[in-house]
Amino acid sequence: MKAVYALYTDPDAAQRAVNALRTEGVAERDIVVMSSEPFEEYEFSHRDKATWLHWIAGAGGLAGLIVGYLLTATTQQLWPLVTSGMPIVSTWPNIIIVFELTMLGAILATVVALLITASLPGRLSRLYDPAVTEGYILVGVDGPSEELAPRLDRALASVEGGQVKSIT
Repeated sequence: MKAVYALYTDPDAAQRAVNALRTEGVAERDIVVMSSEPFEEYEFSHRDKATWLHWIAGAGGLAGLIVGYLLTATTQQLWPLVTSGMPIVSTWPNIIIVFELTMLGAILATVVALLITASLPGRLSRLYDPAVTEGYILVGVDGPSEELAPRLDRALASVEGGQVKSIT
């Protein structure tokens, strides 16, 4: 069996379904919950741990800042023009280039970190139902073992108000 899931209209029922899957021995990382809206007051919406994405974006911005300053300063020093007593490397005209490279570094670091942490190039779940866009909450397990699948089916069916489905 490729996937077992149930659709719920009530977030309380979805939370009970997540708890039922846990009691059957399903690991937290294997439980999939999809919803078209956030349910911040329920535990199933806080299962994912915090990421380091903002620190990675900051490091990318700092790297861009350093590269931008070194690029402008090195370029001006390699082509020294007579500036009538003013410094060869002047800060104010360089701020635009430094700012743009700072933002480029932050954006590129964020995109790369997002792709890596979300495993997007290789993570295509078979577990999806169009009813999620209509307001249903999907709770299920993608790729359970053959002996675990019937137990998961019963656990999801034991929660009232769910439509249990499976993908074979």
